Amino acid sequence: MSFQETFKALSDPTRREILEMLKQHKMSAGDIASHFNVSNATISHHLTILKTAGLIDDEKVGKYIYYEINLSVVEEILGWLAGLSDTR
Repeated sequence: MSFQETFKALSDPTRREILEMLKQHKMSAGDIASHFNVSNATISHHLTILKTAGLIDDEKVGKYIYYEINLSVVEEILGWLAGLSDTR
């Protein structure tokens, strides 16, 4: 995971909305897609970008894949941003 990939992933409003949804609980790709008026392939593309950036993890359960937010990456970003404001 690089900050460049993370910020690229966060730059898209659809991906930010997916992260907001995953704050609540794990969701399958179908559950996520049902909240948007785009194709399943488009949602899959967004999920791939979020996963590549390390912002989400996935887990296969039976025939479904469930996605959840990866808070450790979010905490790393917040720590880096907080460090920018240190005036030592």
